[in-house]
Amino acid sequence: MTDNRKAVWGWVLYDWANSAFATTVMAGFFPVVFKQYWSQGTDINISTARLGFGNSAACLIVAIMAPVLGAIADKAYARKKFLIFFAYLGVAMTAALFLVPNGQWIPAIVIYVLGIIGFSGANVFYDALLPSVANQTNIDWISSLGFSFGYLGGGLLFLINVLIATMPETFGFSDTSFAVKFFFLMVAAWWGGFSVFMILWVPEDRSTIRGVNKGKLIAEGFRQFVKTLKKLRRLKTAFLFLIAYWFYIDGVGTIIKMAVDYGLSLGFSPMGLIVALLIVQFVGFPAAIGFSQLSRWIGVRSAIFLGISVYLMVTLSATQMTHQNEFYILAVAIGLVQGGIQALSRSYFFRLIPLKQAGEFYGFYNMIGKLAAILGPTLIGLAGLFARWVLMPPSPTPEEMKAIGHLGSRWAIASVGLLFILGAVFLYFVDEQKGKDDIQLFEKRI
Repeated sequence: MTDNRKAVWGWVLYDWANSAFATTVMAGFFPVVFKQYWSQGTDINISTARLGFGNSAACLIVAIMAPVLGAIADKAYARKKFLIFFAYLGVAMTAALFLVPNGQWIPAIVIYVLGIIGFSGANVFYDALLPSVANQTNIDWISSLGFSFGYLGGGLLFLINVLIATMPETFGFSDTSFAVKFFFLMVAAWWGGFSVFMILWVPEDRSTIRGVNKGKLIAEGFRQFVKTLKKLRRLKTAFLFLIAYWFYIDGVGTIIKMAVDYGLSLGFSPMGLIVALLIVQFVGFPAAIGFSQLSRWIGVRSAIFLGISVYLMVTLSATQMTHQNEFYILAVAIGLVQGGIQALSRSYFFRLIPLKQAGEFYGFYNMIGKLAAILGPTLIGLAGLFARWVLMPPSPTPEEMKAIGHLGSRWAIASVGLLFILGAVFLYFVDEQKGKDDIQLFEKRI
């Protein structure tokens, strides 16, 4: 544990770095380029399904890897090394998207999936490094600070990209389509460049060294995975929180990844949707810090409940949306709670687990997040296909195809609301004091 400000800022600046991928690529321009360039001429429900299933495949792979990687990193004193490997895998794949030609949706989705694996795999170790720069008194603040600067950093690059997209000739680009593809190179440079501060400034807790032979790390990681499962049976409060987190963070992640695609399916303009994402970023910057302050007054668990409630209202409102201005209003609402619910979930879990085994337990935490992220995009993809297969007449007119496409999209977004309801129900039964008692009893037994 350290109070070194440089270490804190090194950790925070990695969120500044990798958020460029989350905003410009995942949430912003990849869905637009995928639907209009790499899947050009394809039915909107088919392209939505491809994107949804691609997101689900990436999350499934990361979910399988995460707990084992976390356990390996604890054993080998290698959290930073693993973070660096996955981060620069993501950087390389992001740059590679620039090379994918028009109509080639399969290479595009494969490279995108590899980019998500790099992004998400690095986050396993990024989260596990949080105890190295924080303590019980400041963890909510530092966790929120990371998300806050992530919104600011990702938002700044996103704003630059939007300005270039609207005035490509001013910035030396021949047309918008080439400029948008060039954004992938800009994200790669931003992510890779700002990650250096984390590499240089963030320490790693040397107490995690346990003298394991490097040649046996993989087998040891799998054995540790099984052991962690058994440990969670004794840490019942942490396990219950993970179930709650499974559901509500699935809804959060689904909205992040599929919101632009949903807006495109309703016929909203791509640039208008990009503006909505900018709203989320710049509202999210102060709101993430404000949510941390709010949690001091009402409690972390109650603040998470508030975030879930806002997301549920946003989801239900989205099913009735008809005008692009309504998308902007919902963007403000999401920006107010998105960073807060993510940051406080990460720090709340810290209170429910043994500190010295943070890597393996945060591996599970990330596994749950990624497994959850499989369900939402899959639901969206299936709902769109269901509308197409079941409701589409034998020889539909263009107007009928458009109406059914819109209806399928609305069904899809409605299904996400159930995830927030289930998450709130399970979170209701989580008791932080009981979680601390579980830890004390657990540590006495080992």
